[in-house]
Amino acid sequence: MKVSTSKLLAFLLFFFFYYCQACPRYKFVVKEVPYTRLCSTKKILTVNGQFPGPTLYVNKGDTIVVDVYNRGNYNITIHWHGVKQPRNPWSDGPAYITQCPIQPGAKFRQKIIFTTEEGTLWWHAHSEWSRATVHGAVIVYPKMGTSYPFPKPDVEIPIILGEWWKEDIMQVYIDLERYGRLGVTSEAYLINGQPGDLYPCSKPETLRLKVKKGLTYLLRIVNSIMVDSLFFAVANHTVTVVGSDASYLKPFNRTFICISPGQTIDVLLEANQSPNHYYMAASVFTVFIPGTYNNSTTTAIVEYNGNYTPFSPPVFPYLPEYNDTVASINFTASLRSLADKEHPIDVPMEINTHLFYTLSVNNPCKNNSCPGDEPRVLASVNNISFLNPSIDILQAYYCCIQGVYGTNFPDFPQLFFDFTFDYLPTEWEIPQLGTEVRVLDYNSTVELVFQGTSLLKGSDHPMHLHGHSFYVVGLGLGNFNKDKDPLTYNLVDPPLQNTIHVPRNGWMVVRFKANNPGVWHMHCHFDRHMVWGMDTVFIVKDGESPVAKMLPPPPDMPPC
Repeated sequence: MKVSTSKLLAFLLFFFFYYCQACPRYKFVVKEVPYTRLCSTKKILTVNGQFPGPTLYVNKGDTIVVDVYNRGNYNITIHWHGVKQPRNPWSDGPAYITQCPIQPGAKFRQKIIFTTEEGTLWWHAHSEWSRATVHGAVIVYPKMGTSYPFPKPDVEIPIILGEWWKEDIMQVYIDLERYGRLGVTSEAYLINGQPGDLYPCSKPETLRLKVKKGLTYLLRIVNSIMVDSLFFAVANHTVTVVGSDASYLKPFNRTFICISPGQTIDVLLEANQSPNHYYMAASVFTVFIPGTYNNSTTTAIVEYNGNYTPFSPPVFPYLPEYNDTVASINFTASLRSLADKEHPIDVPMEINTHLFYTLSVNNPCKNNSCPGDEPRVLASVNNISFLNPSIDILQAYYCCIQGVYGTNFPDFPQLFFDFTFDYLPTEWEIPQLGTEVRVLDYNSTVELVFQGTSLLKGSDHPMHLHGHSFYVVGLGLGNFNKDKDPLTYNLVDPPLQNTIHVPRNGWMVVRFKANNPGVWHMHCHFDRHMVWGMDTVFIVKDGESPVAKMLPPPPDMPPC
């Protein structure tokens, strides 16, 4: 019997991929354990009993295996945020997009393939609202024999910005899904799982970072929060921003950073101040009115070594006002790729696929006619509010199952208007419902304009794309102008991101090459917006060569 070279190669790649014995292996046991915060104890869902979860350490180009055991009471999936997973959407993680959830008592083996990523990423649950407590950092070191593009820091410290909910997180999710509203907010923000000494019953466990004068510390910062962006700073210290979303940046100095949910930012902190205690602090950036968000401040304490009498309380940093949109945009606009010989970039210059996606919060009820005390809220992309199917889209695509999704997601909104006008007709607030995807040819070059709208007063949106990173070539406030704004694009050293903060009543333009065959989720990383339907899917078709085709599914995919 003759076997073609391409089929033999495909078989060998599949065998190596799923049964590689040399790959480092990790065991994630998802289970509930009791944790005490803010004077009370509750059970939370964790990985291996840790909150935040375990940090994974890999080198650029590594492949690892993670066995996920669900010993909790709810369905679960795990997403490897920012890992491109070439040709392997089967292990990407979003529920009902690339897999059905791992049911209680079940197990799923995920193979995680790292390629060009280098820096800080993270993993998190991607089903319902479990990621509130099920998350952790991923540190991607340079390849063996190579080094950082900046002087090697003396110490590296993951900083995970999180939050604590006294309310049962699954009940919060149920209320969001059923009633379209967020009735409560979290009670505290956290730094590495601790609220800090400004909160009740929290002073003894406040995170304390002991530093030595003259040393440099690499802070690998992750925003794991469900619905809020944060300003972050260290009192009396300037940090040097050197990376974001596992991609290096031209270094620049700031007294604070702004980081949205899903983003990672790497900064160098030089311990160059007089020995003392200094607060590290984070507080909210939001466009909403007071009373509708968590307006507290989380803290840790940077403590210099030595014999001295520290200030009490510690020195507090400057943080912008909660609604300082200019501060947020200016920080984002400062991101520039390193773009040197050792770290080249590949910005698509010839675009063959132009997309324009409006991002809106919607009211599906005519004349506020929804039952209940408050009108129901949905969210949409191009006025389509996404509905999760009953089986995952990847399975339907791979097995050619009809009726699960449509392929008519529009490239442009049906109606162009002044998207940022304060007073828009209420009928424009009503979205369509559907499970529509956009199919992309392999290696197509995409320019995507994200346009925020002022429907229901508008919001900002941290947009995240699975399976790819994108170059952020332009941003601004107001309506995108197709004639003028492209003249201002940065095509020389735009940052390479997987998550980007689209400002309220503003726009952002990204470019990427669709060179990763598979099914890939795109969504707002404010999880309430995703629950309300601000997400969609790209299906990237196979290329012609064997190495440009999606891999077959593993044998233990969770059943629907």
